[in-house]
Amino acid sequence: MTNSTPSWADGEQPTTTSSTTDSTPTPTTSDVPDVPPMPATPPAAAPAAGKTGIRRTLTTLLIGAVAGASIVGGTWYTTSRDNSITVDGKPAAPKGTFTLKGDFTLADGAVDDGIGGCEGSGGYDDIALGTSVTVYDAAGAVIATSALTLSEYDETAGTCTYDVSVPGVPGGEDFYQVEISHRGKIQLSAEEAKSGGFSGSLG
Repeated sequence: MTNSTPSWADGEQPTTTSSTTDSTPTPTTSDVPDVPPMPATPPAAAPAAGKTGIRRTLTTLLIGAVAGASIVGGTWYTTSRDNSITVDGKPAAPKGTFTLKGDFTLADGAVDDGIGGCEGSGGYDDIALGTSVTVYDAAGAVIATSALTLSEYDETAGTCTYDVSVPGVPGGEDFYQVEISHRGKIQLSAEEAKSGGFSGSLG
């Protein structure tokens, strides 16, 4: 009988061959998913919801305040224009008042003022452009003031005539008194005062 047991030379190790092949694949670098690199700086934290709400509230309040101020300013501007300008572009009298109009003539001592108008001389040198015009009520209280304007010199007659215009005279009086400089009061009815019927003279 023949011995079938294999023999090995001294120092040799037996080798085995497995008939079963491992079917599990060995992963390669191409099979590993790409991993994004770490950012250079950490991401900023998102603002807290409470702070955002406060900012939105403050912004809304600020916009409301600005809009309110604009409305108030526009109303004031429009009102002030309507109350201070007439169709002729001149200051208008406040509601419940009127502008007393007329003329005043200096019949003595009038001379050419050299600028296209005239003025008083000698004992009448207080009569000129800018001389005060004072309006009094029936009780003698001062209720409005203005000044002489727009003088016109009549060389032939030797007279000087001024326009009189006093805005803001309160209505409701039975009569009014008007004084040019300190030359005494001239009385006129309420109808004359409101219709531009004032007429005074001196000299």
